[in-house]
Amino acid sequence: MKLRETWRWFGPQDPVKLQDIKQTGAEGIVTALHHIPHGEVWPVEEIKKRQAELAAYDLTWDVVESVTIHESIKTRTGDYQHYIDLYKESLRNIAACGIKIVTYNFMPVNDWTRTDLDLVMSDGSKALYFNWFDLAVFDIHVLQRENACQDYSEAVLQEAEKRFKQYTPAQIEKLVNIVMFGIPGEKKQTLEEMRANLARYRDIDRTELRENLKYFLQQIAPVAEDVGIKLAIHPDDPPFNILGLPRIVSTAEDLEYILSAVPNQSNGICFCTGSLGANPNNNLPEMARMVGDRIHFVHLRNVKKDEHGNFYEDDHLGGDVDMYAVMKEILTIQQQVAEPIPFRPDHGHQMMDDLHKTTNPGYSCIGRMRGLAELRGLQEGICRSENWV
Repeated sequence: MKLRETWRWFGPQDPVKLQDIKQTGAEGIVTALHHIPHGEVWPVEEIKKRQAELAAYDLTWDVVESVTIHESIKTRTGDYQHYIDLYKESLRNIAACGIKIVTYNFMPVNDWTRTDLDLVMSDGSKALYFNWFDLAVFDIHVLQRENACQDYSEAVLQEAEKRFKQYTPAQIEKLVNIVMFGIPGEKKQTLEEMRANLARYRDIDRTELRENLKYFLQQIAPVAEDVGIKLAIHPDDPPFNILGLPRIVSTAEDLEYILSAVPNQSNGICFCTGSLGANPNNNLPEMARMVGDRIHFVHLRNVKKDEHGNFYEDDHLGGDVDMYAVMKEILTIQQQVAEPIPFRPDHGHQMMDDLHKTTNPGYSCIGRMRGLAELRGLQEGICRSENWV
């Protein structure tokens, strides 16, 4: 049995239209109700409305990505129990509409983070990039987070100071907007809001954040199992502590803790090869083998790292991730489970005609279609060689 090909779509405002997606060959859609504020219940009628939009193009809503977790749940403060109850209600409504996989993340404050959204590659295409020097420029010199200097090496501090003095106001503004970009289609933070949100985590360390995640899963996993939903936590992106915030979904040990802390079968992983691959200590084929049938969803993309830990998003079959080995391991797992595991080509270079269009960073059409085609061919070759077709 093969993995199921899916495609992320950000709703009616996405520059990539459903007719375009239909032409990529993807079978299912990964999307969310981005217009619903974080923490509020997803109404059945809104879920069905989105399903009807997809059905008009013979596409199905296969994975929810994401029902965003309210910060009160992550910090376990204020009305966190109320927001957990609302989350349960959203899960019930999603299940009532026939959707069986829900992806989410537990990254504090800022979700995924990059420092450049249009790094020019050797072939002229553009990629997403994370650079520690520029993050330090933002963190120390713009955000001016208290004690931020303690989180960086002397080499990074010196280079960040040098860059800050050289950057124009326009370059600084661009960097700020990139670091705080967030999820396409959702409300952006201001610097003041980010400072306030970071302050909520001042006394929350790795251990406490882990406990907060464990409590959340203890509350929702039984509900998910009862209604037939598979939960899939997305790894931290990047998989390092940033902006003074702890990261708890970054390593093999992290994944093992999450699965063992709440051994409910509905509690699973979104196996993202790009996020996990940015950590040089991660052995992705071994991690996939360890997670096994609790891989509920897969993001396939590649990254290229340098000696400083900076990385850019490479071609899907390029970079440091051995995509053949990872794909083979996940396909081995696929043969052991009853339903197709959905995957999507995660991110892609802005290239060709898309260079002249306004696109969501990482989510232009042509680059992802190239990635899907490459991954489709890789899967076909593995399946045929193993007689899994």
